[in-house]
Amino acid sequence: MSPDSEGTTTTSAGRSSRARAQGLRVIQGEGRRKEEPLASRDAVARALMEAGADLLLRRITPARAQEIERKVDRVLDLFDRVDRAPVLMPVLKRHLDELEALMRETREVRAARR
Repeated sequence: MSPDSEGTTTTSAGRSSRARAQGLRVIQGEGRRKEEPLASRDAVARALMEAGADLLLRRITPARAQEIERKVDRVLDLFDRVDRAPVLMPVLKRHLDELEALMRETREVRAARR
């Protein structure tokens, strides 16, 4: 153990004794992930990562993963186009709704396989 700048001691693992004394904080999530609306580029990218993980874990088919990837690519392209031409916002919204429906269906299929 060695003292740090705040006067607490730091273990070899890098945690201070103060942090260890506080313990873990439990976050009530009821064991379910909150479904995030696809309203930003980041949310759409997370949907693609979710589909990739599901494909690797064989919870969805390669065809479904390809469909999600195709829709994500289209939506990300539309985000860029809407930045230049806001009149395309209704088109983006329609494609976001379609992607959300596909992700909802995918989660239902995934849950049924468990």
